[in-house]
Amino acid sequence: GRGVVFLIVILILTAGIRIIPANAQGEDTTPPANPVKLIFIHHSCGENWLTDGHGNLGRTLGENNYFTSDTNYGWGPDSIGDNTDIPNWTQWFTGPESGRYLEALYNESGQNSSYMRTIPDPGGENQIVMFKSCFPNSNLEGNPGDPPSDQGWLTVGHAKYVYNDLLTYFSTRPDKLLVVITAPPVQDSAYASNARAFNQWLVNDWLAENDYPHNNVAVWDFHNILTHPDNHHRIQNGAVEYVTNHGDGTLHYDTGGDNHPNPEGNQKATLEYISMLNYFYNRWINEVPEIAPSTETEEQTPVEEDQENPEESQPPQPAPQNVAAGGTIDDFESGAPSGTNGWEAFSDTGSPDTTGSCGVDSSVAQAGTSSLRIDFYVEPESWAACALFYDQTPAFSGTRGLAFDYRSSASAQIFDVNAHGGSPESRSTYYYTIETVPDSVDGWVHLELAWDQIVRVDWEENPGTPVDPVDIRGVAFSFNTYPDTPNLGTIWIDNLTLLGAEGEEAAITESEEETPPQAEETAPTPEEETQLKTESEESAGRRLCPGSMALSLMTVALAGVVFLRKRR
Repeated sequence: GRGVVFLIVILILTAGIRIIPANAQGEDTTPPANPVKLIFIHHSCGENWLTDGHGNLGRTLGENNYFTSDTNYGWGPDSIGDNTDIPNWTQWFTGPESGRYLEALYNESGQNSSYMRTIPDPGGENQIVMFKSCFPNSNLEGNPGDPPSDQGWLTVGHAKYVYNDLLTYFSTRPDKLLVVITAPPVQDSAYASNARAFNQWLVNDWLAENDYPHNNVAVWDFHNILTHPDNHHRIQNGAVEYVTNHGDGTLHYDTGGDNHPNPEGNQKATLEYISMLNYFYNRWINEVPEIAPSTETEEQTPVEEDQENPEESQPPQPAPQNVAAGGTIDDFESGAPSGTNGWEAFSDTGSPDTTGSCGVDSSVAQAGTSSLRIDFYVEPESWAACALFYDQTPAFSGTRGLAFDYRSSASAQIFDVNAHGGSPESRSTYYYTIETVPDSVDGWVHLELAWDQIVRVDWEENPGTPVDPVDIRGVAFSFNTYPDTPNLGTIWIDNLTLLGAEGEEAAITESEEETPPQAEETAPTPEEETQLKTESEESAGRRLCPGSMALSLMTVALAGVVFLRKRR
C-alpha cells in the first residue's frame, strides 16, 4: 500500500508533473468581489497578450474585476519602462531611484496596449504588480544548476541572484501582490534547458530557499505554457497543476518563425493564468484582510457633535444624488461620482472586431492630474460607448446644459454626446454630434452645449425634441460610423460640468463673440453650425447615428443583455 503510493509519487515528480494538494474545499479561484487595481510591466509579448483579439488578457482581467493598466517602452521616470531584462528588476525595486519609479508605477492608471477596460477605475494605488521580461531573457548562459552569483548578466546564476535580491523589498510590502511572469521561450534550443530549469527554480524553490514568510509574492510560468500544448500551470480539479515534461523547452506557439507567441498560445495562457491569479489574490488577501479593496468611503473619525447627538451617528446613508447647477459631474480625480458605478464601456456584441474602452488616464489632464480616456475601434454599422448612469434621478433640473473639455488623437473624428432619460427598462436617447477640430490634437478644446441642442434620436418617438434635464438619468459619449467606413481613435474628456441655471450668464469662453447656445473655444465649421439646428428634418440626414445608443444600457449593466435598436 504505502510503498505503491510512494512509488507513484516518485514517478509523477520525476516525470515533470507536480500536483500541489488542495485544501479540503479546493483552491479559491473566485474573482475579487470589488474592483482591484493591477498594473503589468511588459514589452511587445506582453502587449500582444493583453490585446483584444490576440491574447485577450486585458479584457479577461476586467471580466474578473481587475482594473488593468500597463507600462511599455518609454514609460515612466527616466523611461524606466524600456528596461525589463532580468537584471533590470533591481533598478525598479531595490536600486537608488526605485522610490521614484515605484511611486509612478503604483499611481499609474493609463493604458499602453489595446484592450477594452470594462470596469471603472476604483481609485487609489495599484495593488497588484505583474512584471515580465521578454523572450531574449530565455537565452540564459551557464548551467541549469548554477547557484546565485552577483557576476554576469543573462546567466542562470545571476538571474537567481537578482530574484533573491528583490525579496529584500518585497518583504517590506505585504500590502502589494507581486506576480512574477516568466519570460517566454525562444525557438532556438541552445539554452532551452537553462531557461526551463531556472523557471522551475522560481516556481518550486525560490521562496522556499529564502524562507519567505508572506503570500504577497507569486510566480506563474508563462514560459512553460508556451513550450507545448500539454504543459500547464493552472488550477485543475481544485489544485495547482504544474506540468513541465513535454517538449524540449523551445517555443511551440511561434508567429510564422518569429519568437513572439501567436494568438493560440497567448489565449491558452490567458485561460490558465486567470484562475491562477484569482488563487494568488485570494491566498494573499486572506493573509492581509485589512487591505482588502472596498468601495465604501464613509469611514471617518467621529467628531464631538456626533457624540453629543447620537442620532447623527447612525449608519451612513447613500450620498445625495444632487449635482448643483454649475457644479461638477466628474473631474476624473476622485473615483466614481456619487450614486453611480462610474464610467462603463459598452460595444456592439454582434460585431466582434468592434472594441471600446474607457477609464481614468493619469498621464493626460486639462486640470488636475487625470482625465477620462476613451479608446474606440468601430466597424461599419456598429457602435461603442462610454456611459455614466445614476442610481436615482440626479437634480439636473434648473441647469442650462453640459460643458466639458476634450482632446483627440486626430482631427475629424466623430463622436456623440448623449443624455439618457426614462427608466432602466426603457431608455430614451438624446444626442449631439461633434467632429473633433485640429486644435484638439495638440491641446484642449472647451465645449458648452445647451440642453435644447441635445435632441431625441430619429428612431424614437418625438424625434428632434430637446432633452428635459428633469428626466436625465445618465450621460454618455458614443461612437459609430458612416457606411462602409470604420471609426477609430482616442478622445480624452475632462471637467464635465453643468452649466448654470436658466437665466444666468453662461460660462465665459475664449470665443465670446459667439452667441449661446454655441460657445466653443474655436470657430465652428459650417458643418457644426448646421448641427446647432435642432430640427430633426434638417439634422437627422447629416448626423451619425449616436453609436446606436438607443440601448437599455442600465439593463446591459444589470443583466448583461444588449438590446440594440437599428436605425430606420
